[in-house]
Amino acid sequence: MSVGVLLMTHEAVGRALISAALHVMPRLPLQVDAVEIPPQADLEVMRTLTECHARELDRGDGVLVLADLYGATPCNIGLSLGALGVHLRCVSGLNLPMLLRVLNYAEKPLDELAEIAASGGRGGIFIDHA
Repeated sequence: MSVGVLLMTHEAVGRALISAALHVMPRLPLQVDAVEIPPQADLEVMRTLTECHARELDRGDGVLVLADLYGATPCNIGLSLGALGVHLRCVSGLNLPMLLRVLNYAEKPLDELAEIAASGGRGGIFIDHA
């Protein structure tokens, strides 16, 4: 079994990150899916859709929700899944280094993978002081 990864993002962000990850890693070692929340979306419809995606991704080890922006609608919907009984951890601030780091540690359990995601996201930020 393994952790499923669900990207919760604003429109066009999640699929673009999956596409970029596939450019770097032609075969993704974890099941990854994205739910992109369009403007003016019906939140209850999106919550139901997201719950379905999360339950499909959960093969017994839980779901790592990677959200693009803490406090925004995609993140809030992802966080609400816990109250519906979905076993998950949520990490916000999604970027490509975060996703790639998670995929490189596919064998790790959910709690550890959440920490790896946060570390990978921070570690992918570089400031040139030249």
